Amino acid sequence: MHTRPHILVVDDEPQITRVLRTSLNAQGYEIRVANDGETALEIVKDFAPDLVITDLAMPNMNGIELCRRLRTMSQVPILILSVRGEERSKIEALDSGADDYVTKPFSTGELLARIRAALRRSPPSTNEQQTKIDLGDFHIDLDAHSIAVAGREVRLTPKEFDVLVYMAQHPRKVLTHRTILNAVWGSNSVEQNEYLRVFVGQLRKKLEPDVSSPKYILTEPWVGYRFEPGD
Repeated sequence: MHTRPHILVVDDEPQITRVLRTSLNAQGYEIRVANDGETALEIVKDFAPDLVITDLAMPNMNGIELCRRLRTMSQVPILILSVRGEERSKIEALDSGADDYVTKPFSTGELLARIRAALRRSPPSTNEQQTKIDLGDFHIDLDAHSIAVAGREVRLTPKEFDVLVYMAQHPRKVLTHRTILNAVWGSNSVEQNEYLRVFVGQLRKKLEPDVSSPKYILTEPWVGYRFEPGD
């Protein structure tokens, strides 16, 4: 990450970009602004943002397509800002590669908290000295943000990585939805169970030999999930 974290704001509403630029500059962030997805992709090449904040509804290229395009070239955290608060929109955004979702109108305090969470490079950990997790089929390097499962390298988005690391740090224990949400997204998100459904689904597609019969991330009905690392 840069000395001053770089944040790219993508929104076609000048009032929103003006407010965000002012608020985030005051917090010490380096800000660049784009009013559409195509411009954002060009800026990413030179600006190398540590976080992208984007609206969904924009001309030429919407936020969903921007997330998909970004994920082909970068693992930068993506935070969605949108007036669309329904669960379907949130799930579509998270499925496309976004890491978090804030509904407009939003409070500055909540947004800054989400930004701080997104910019944390170190995954949640109960042991600050821990840099590697070797457990069953899993080799996880926290410093390199890399993972191998049964010798196979797997590419994860930042939030997918955070979810897996938290589970791997608590193997074979039942973790409630609220516990995982609080650890990975913060206390403002403990009721957002759809976040977990999306990210667990994505992790299973990437990790499980058979998605229809998971062996690593097991569902505890009505409670949460349990991580089984394998033999």
